[in-house]
Amino acid sequence: MESQKQKKSFGQWIKTSITIRMLMVGILILVLLIPLSYIKNLIQERSFRQKEVVSEINQKWGNEVLLYGPVLKIPYQTHALKKTWDEKTKSYTEEDIISVHTAFFFPNTLNIDSNIDVDAKNLKRGIYKSAVYTATMKIKGTFTIPTFETQDIPKEDILWNKATVIINSTNLKGIKSNLQLQLGAEHYPLRSRYTQNSYTNTLETTFLKEASLPKENTIDFNLDLKINGSEHLRFIPVGSETNVSMNSNWASPSFYGNYLPDTKTKVISKDGFKANWKVLEINREFEQEFYGELPQINSSAFGVKLFIPVDEYQKSERATKYGYLVIALTFLVFFLIQAVSKINIHPFQYLMIGLALTMFYTLLISISEHSSFLYAYGIAGSSVILLIATYSKAILKSLKFMGLIGASLAALYAFIFVIIQLENYALLVGSIGLFLILGTIMMISRKIDWGE
Repeated sequence: MESQKQKKSFGQWIKTSITIRMLMVGILILVLLIPLSYIKNLIQERSFRQKEVVSEINQKWGNEVLLYGPVLKIPYQTHALKKTWDEKTKSYTEEDIISVHTAFFFPNTLNIDSNIDVDAKNLKRGIYKSAVYTATMKIKGTFTIPTFETQDIPKEDILWNKATVIINSTNLKGIKSNLQLQLGAEHYPLRSRYTQNSYTNTLETTFLKEASLPKENTIDFNLDLKINGSEHLRFIPVGSETNVSMNSNWASPSFYGNYLPDTKTKVISKDGFKANWKVLEINREFEQEFYGELPQINSSAFGVKLFIPVDEYQKSERATKYGYLVIALTFLVFFLIQAVSKINIHPFQYLMIGLALTMFYTLLISISEHSSFLYAYGIAGSSVILLIATYSKAILKSLKFMGLIGASLAALYAFIFVIIQLENYALLVGSIGLFLILGTIMMISRKIDWGE
């Protein structure tokens, strides 16, 4: 008889013990980490899919554009005297070995006026977006008289009749007009030329006529270029003075590279942006002429990235990082209500609440793919709060507790949303918020008899 009473009292202790309840809640939190990890993997998978689709859009429309040139290319000869011993004559014979090399001269002035029209029709494919554009450019400048004095090249060894002009670009596929480079009064078509440079492709003119050579006077050049590109547009400041102006209907530019636009002339509005750069030779890390081959100076490029301001997957991933906090704090609220009111909550009911909390993230991802993150967050959060608040009414049998649960979840989701939007102050706001939550829990938990 006493053993039955002991078993009964032990069973009642298991059901009513706060320690056992805390242990069970802790185990359930650990179990719910499993679906949260699957949700994180789902976000990464969808993010990779987005990158694949955007890459496909860009390849078909035209990849990023990096423009390098125009550059004056002039071959020249060098001489090497080769002596050979002749056994018959018992004397040395001399032979002049001629080698041909190439000199590259950058323009004295380079002015680029570009208009970037973001194509709204080709911006989307399915639910994914890419900032594709058509850039119309007017490129003008001058070539000054090149000098070979630094290499001690005599005038008769300069092969002026083999001189050409080249332009390098990362995106020949996107060019939408036949290119005619005007040098002085002459026009020269630009044609593709094979190059071992894996990053940029080369366009080159035919041999320049005598009237187009800057042998005695500077020569003006002019080029109109229309090109399809995506996301990035950059230039290398090869001019002794390089001036670049950009106009676009895109309202979210991100300027980057070695040089930033003039802050006095930069304008960004809801209708687009305007920006101007001025780069002098003294501002660069390279000189005006090169002998042998062109260097890799892509690191000196500057320009704009057409930034898509909302990255739903990145924000969703940041939201899931707070999933553990949401589940733990929600369970803690239910646990405190259970401890204070003596209402029994079954572990299965805790599990259902936890699964409802994880459903918030699947709703957030799926809705944000078809709408803005703000709307997706509001719909997913309202749905989960309504579901859990209604479920808590059935469990706790009290409208007061139902309101408390709903208000707690609403405050928690609002707090996390604010942290997600912040960049520089996320840690500060998060730390203050968690401190206030901890203080509130400490005050409420004083009324609990932990000896039960």
